[in-house]
Amino acid sequence: MNRNTLIEELKKVTSDLISQAAEFKKLSIKELNYRASADSWSILECLEHLNRYGDFYLVEIEKRMLAAPVDKEADQFRPGRLGNYFTDMIRPKEGVVKKMKSPKNMNPLHSELGPTVIDRFLKQQQRMLQLLDQAGTVNLTKTKTAISISNLIKLRLGDTFRFVIYHNQRHLLQAGKVRKNLREMEGEKV
Repeated sequence: MNRNTLIEELKKVTSDLISQAAEFKKLSIKELNYRASADSWSILECLEHLNRYGDFYLVEIEKRMLAAPVDKEADQFRPGRLGNYFTDMIRPKEGVVKKMKSPKNMNPLHSELGPTVIDRFLKQQQRMLQLLDQAGTVNLTKTKTAISISNLIKLRLGDTFRFVIYHNQRHLLQAGKVRKNLREMEGEKV
């Protein structure tokens, strides 16, 4: 796959996520913390989950990119087997999100959260766009990153970008469904 094509696709997805998340700033704190059931996430919990992953991956990506040699010639990216597996597992398919269990430290269920969660998410996504801009000078196949669940497993940088951004997309879809459910509930009360 062409490196620049991949980067542009991921930048578009990230820009769309920024637009979607910015819409949540219009909601009240009550709406942002609404959950359909006791064990489902609110909009803020969806974003906080992503913030926790962003705290790890943005630092890891930046660190590995800074250590990588400049390589403007590597215009192709070859996904790895493990990277493809993780990306396929996490990426929403036709708007459908398969339910998965989150690691305990990444599960924000019943956390006390406020609107600053949205600001933090938006700031992280702006940083992701900057990193994607810089990725045009790095070999996305040869540069490796650790993953959040194990330092022993390494993914190709291109796979890490794909995984993190599609994971963000997955949970923004989830947050959008929470908002839709809330709107339907409000409509019934009228």
